[in-house]
Amino acid sequence: MVTRSTGTALQAGAHVVPKNTLLSSPSEAAAISFFARQTTHINTSSIAMAEEAAVEAPTPILGEPMDLMTALQLAIKKSAAHDGLAKGLREGAKAIEKHTAELCILAEDCDQPDYVKLVKALCAEHNVHLITVPASKTIGEWAGLCKIDAEGKARKVVGCSCLVIKDYGEESEGMNIVKEYVKTH
Repeated sequence: MVTRSTGTALQAGAHVVPKNTLLSSPSEAAAISFFARQTTHINTSSIAMAEEAAVEAPTPILGEPMDLMTALQLAIKKSAAHDGLAKGLREGAKAIEKHTAELCILAEDCDQPDYVKLVKALCAEHNVHLITVPASKTIGEWAGLCKIDAEGKARKVVGCSCLVIKDYGEESEGMNIVKEYVKTH
């Protein structure tokens, strides 16, 4: 039996092996040390990949006026980063009825007339602003319901006919443009 008695605790993935723990063999101590180093390596590489994907997101050119769809896309990205989205009819209806919804986005190409009627009626009843977007695949891509390939392009996009913004997150130019559009329409 080997006792871990010096230094700080060894980490093995999400588990921590504290000091003065009985280990069955020196090889077990080596294996824990090896896995702790591998976990650290994996976590830093996945963080680097996430940062690269965030950098490759399309950004509007500074100085040019932003159209509504670009502003809406940026507002959705900020909202998703702050966990402020409700995706789909079920989550969207819950958010609207709880009065936590600030904006509802509905796809024009939705082929279920009852679905469209329900969302429009909920928005009208609870005074939630409604914006329509031409394609559900576009909303799905903006909401993050897709895979991003190595080139930064969306693959396997899942359509989302209804998206509700519960929290815009931090102040942004896109959010201001969307709010201004909602006030005027």
